[in-house]
Amino acid sequence: MVKIFVGNLPQEATEDEIKELFEEYGMVTECAIIKNFAFVHMDDRKAATKAIRTLHQHKLHGTAINVEASHGKNQGPVKLHVANVEKGADDELRALFEEYGTVTECAVVKNFAFVHMPNYDEAMDAMKELDNSEFQDKHIHVQVSKSRPRKCCIFKTQAVK
Repeated sequence: MVKIFVGNLPQEATEDEIKELFEEYGMVTECAIIKNFAFVHMDDRKAATKAIRTLHQHKLHGTAINVEASHGKNQGPVKLHVANVEKGADDELRALFEEYGTVTECAVVKNFAFVHMPNYDEAMDAMKELDNSEFQDKHIHVQVSKSRPRKCCIFKTQAVK
């Protein structure tokens, strides 16, 4: 289940109208308007992701609505390790993972990659669906990375006279 936040709703918007808008992309299990925003629940993450991308800034009664994944009880960003990928496949791999949600970074290093996703639930769905799947004629393995994100520090050095 994916919870979607819909903001900047015009006053004349109805729950039926919002539900109908999202049902073009998949099954809507719940829709509730609260003041000038709504929450829409969809069963399928791929359908929800497509709805979010397509309907963000969609004009409803002349008003551009804000559509994004709800960030309620998010458990934070996840770094995924993807084994058995070819160098140079960064863009294709990013596109594959973006079917499940937002990807903030995707880098192929040697024969593996790191994919960073800010939403825990999206990352877990991607891992569940893509682990042991085919990508560019190879079986890939996806798991949560055991390495910690790098901490970047910039040191200023002064020239010795």
